Amino acid sequence: MFTFSLTFIRHGETQYNRDKLLQGQGVDTPLSETGVQQAEAVGQYLRDLRFHNVFVSNLQRAQQTAEIILRKNTHCSGTEMVLDPLLRERGFGIAEGRSKEYLKNMANAAGQSCRDFTPPGGETLEQVRLRFKKFLRVLFQRMLDDHGWSGPDPCAGAAEAGAVGSAPVGSADDGLEGVSVHALAVSHGAYIRVAIRHFVEDLECSLPPGMKMSQVFSPCANTGISRFILTLSKAKSGPVLSAAHCTFTNRKDHLESLKAAE
Repeated sequence: MFTFSLTFIRHGETQYNRDKLLQGQGVDTPLSETGVQQAEAVGQYLRDLRFHNVFVSNLQRAQQTAEIILRKNTHCSGTEMVLDPLLRERGFGIAEGRSKEYLKNMANAAGQSCRDFTPPGGETLEQVRLRFKKFLRVLFQRMLDDHGWSGPDPCAGAAEAGAVGSAPVGSADDGLEGVSVHALAVSHGAYIRVAIRHFVEDLECSLPPGMKMSQVFSPCANTGISRFILTLSKAKSGPVLSAAHCTFTNRKDHLESLKAAE
């Protein structure tokens, strides 16, 4: 067995985010000034946590965020940043570049909720989920190729590794006791919501005591952080997930200093 942590971070703010415009995959914009500050804040927050593997969407807002995080980190100098299109944002088809209100109006006209509606040319939630499942297979194999089965002590399993004590109190290393290999994934808001839902609903990921589902599935702020402790076991088909624990989702403690400065 092999246990590691996976920390998901949404990219920093872009001008399109500020203007409430959909970017998806077709609009590839850099971070705004605020987005750069957010990336620096999350990098500072995580500066003492060594990430052994870093996976990043190949859209520039995610790349830029990851570069800032790694530059701020005291342990990640020279760490390879793997650009993976499997981590791209959900495609919104003809709605890309348009307002979120435009998407809501399209969904209402079709008699669907905005979350479930797929604009012409866009990705369905199921297609995004399948893309995330493919990323997990790539992730699991890469982690084992790089670290082997003799990583951290897996005796407790992921559920115990991340569930010791009370609910998280806001420390950057929450849930990491007994886990020595850490992966970082920098992606996008709609994609991360699908990923979290897959972990919790499909993979029966355990949750911290007292965490409400409304919190688990809440929208992820720019540079919001979510963390999972994953344990892999061997199977004839390759590594498979045998246990998963969610330490926290959509944390944004690091942004408090930016609010105070405004």
